[in-house]
Amino acid sequence: MAEPERWQVSSDAAEVYETCFVPAIFEAWAGPVADAAGIRTGNRVLDVGCGTGVLAREALRRVGQEGQVIGLDLNEGMLAVAARAEPKIQWRQGDAASLPFKDASFEAVISQFAFMYFPDGVASLRQMWRTLAPAGRLAVAVWAPIDRARGYQILVDIAARQCGSEATAVLAAPFVLGNPAELAKLFIDSGISGASVTLYEGSVRFPSIKEFIRIEVKGSPLADMLSDEEMETLATESERALSEFVVPSGEIIMPMDAHIVTASKR
Repeated sequence: MAEPERWQVSSDAAEVYETCFVPAIFEAWAGPVADAAGIRTGNRVLDVGCGTGVLAREALRRVGQEGQVIGLDLNEGMLAVAARAEPKIQWRQGDAASLPFKDASFEAVISQFAFMYFPDGVASLRQMWRTLAPAGRLAVAVWAPIDRARGYQILVDIAARQCGSEATAVLAAPFVLGNPAELAKLFIDSGISGASVTLYEGSVRFPSIKEFIRIEVKGSPLADMLSDEEMETLATESERALSEFVVPSGEIIMPMDAHIVTASKR
């Protein structure tokens, strides 16, 4: 369960993901990723590793009635939530390394914070590039190194002491492609020339430290890995360690930066 490629969640966790993680983390990135992909009215767009669909919904807003958006994900729970949130998008279950679409099917291919979990990144990028039409644009977002997300580094350090290696690996998994040189090499190895890696600064916001820990556990594979006692221990130590990020409202706001990689197909 700890390996990035096995980061799958239950239906209940997918609901938590949409209602909690999306507003706290992912919603703010949908606009920048769609901007990076240059999505316009009438475009055909594919969102690979769409999750519950926050980026696909932003793409739909931009393409209008003349366009088309397809969201693809391996996880049935995520897709079920996505379909309820926006039935106008075509939701497909599938593997990023074997996309079920013809060559040159889309003017934009996008992926937001999913690429880190693909078992074969090179094969997945080749598939995304294959389905991209000439003059189309690819935009892939991944998290920057964990040292640019200090709150999560603190949480990983606590988990390492209190919860064991599997739980620690789940919390650290989102940051595995944080090195920009290694990230760029994946695109080169995929035969994608001219890819540009750009660092974007961002932040995450949760109602409280306790709610942050609850969401991190219940909306991820940790839900099946940690006991209630272990979760309480994690929350108690985090209350002290993350206090520097608490604002007067009681919310917790932490820095969390990302790389967006873009490439245009000639």
